[in-house]
Amino acid sequence: MILIKPRVSILPRSAFLRRFGAGIAAVSLGLTHAAPRHRTKPLKVKPIRGSWISIWWDDRRHFYWNEACLKNTATQWALAVQEVAEIGMEYLVLLAIAKDSKAFYDTPLLPKLKMACDDPIGALLTAADRHGVKFFLSSDWFGPWDHLCLRDPARVRARFQMMGEIARQYAHHHSFHGWYWPNEAALGPYFTDDFIACVNACTCEARRLTPKARTLIAPYGTHRAVCDDCFVRQLERLDVDIIAYQDEVGCLRMNPAQSAVAFETLRRAHKRVPQRALWADVETFAWEGPPNKQISPLIPAAFPRVREQLEAVSPFVDTILIYQYQGLMNKPGSQAFAGHPDSARLYSDYVVWRRAISQSALSSPKQSDP
Repeated sequence: MILIKPRVSILPRSAFLRRFGAGIAAVSLGLTHAAPRHRTKPLKVKPIRGSWISIWWDDRRHFYWNEACLKNTATQWALAVQEVAEIGMEYLVLLAIAKDSKAFYDTPLLPKLKMACDDPIGALLTAADRHGVKFFLSSDWFGPWDHLCLRDPARVRARFQMMGEIARQYAHHHSFHGWYWPNEAALGPYFTDDFIACVNACTCEARRLTPKARTLIAPYGTHRAVCDDCFVRQLERLDVDIIAYQDEVGCLRMNPAQSAVAFETLRRAHKRVPQRALWADVETFAWEGPPNKQISPLIPAAFPRVREQLEAVSPFVDTILIYQYQGLMNKPGSQAFAGHPDSARLYSDYVVWRRAISQSALSSPKQSDP
């Protein structure tokens, strides 16, 4: 998940949306897209099915959990996986396999980051094997993120070498479910040719190394989403299994009502290219300091906002991931606690809500489709 993009702040709609509904609020906020169509059935809100997770990040956005993660033992990494499984998550996406020219595993390409756990990737995957969690492993962060990383021959060679090393060291784990291509692109409203070429080359290499692995990307720029022939042709060209678009609520590019409009637009496009699964990457963070600055630590968003985000995307996506559980949600009293103190409250609020919607689903009479 790359959080380096400039954002435009949008004021929250608070009680207005709750009173009048997402569709009316979207129109009143002056959106250029049509509001989501009226539905006669009650909204079925999807729970969180997975999250990004990081070993280390090199700026203050991960301030509240960076040091704790560096000190994690193998037992604590295992507990972190167990705790997401306990609340119904089945996917974890490793944000990076290296950062700031330091690797998180043994490679001749880079020096290894100094950590308490000698092999955190192995510890995560071993625990995921045990708890039925499926991992998408990152392919990158050999060097700084810039547009050259997509096509520079030396960077491409290094990326493929790292992918080969990761496959040799970790693909024997049955939790190795797929790959995440972390060099994210923006919808503008279309993908660039360089991005499509990079994704397709990575997927081709992944198929050679791990033929059964799934592939995942998480683009931003979702507020610009369109459904037209040009975008549909790009989806057809883009060789990836899953596209988990960022909902951009945490980064203040959209509010939940606008997110619903954008994801409905994307659903119309993906219906024309059903081989590309449509997932959501819901941003569960707020900012302690100035928004969208690398000097500002991420802090947990209030659960009412997160609930609205889940409600907004649920009708349109197959699966909801979040950015992210780690650091922003923590089981109270956990021995693997890493993050802001308020993360325990977000965890508890989510668990209470998830239990309530699960009980409601069990007690509601089944309705047949018309």
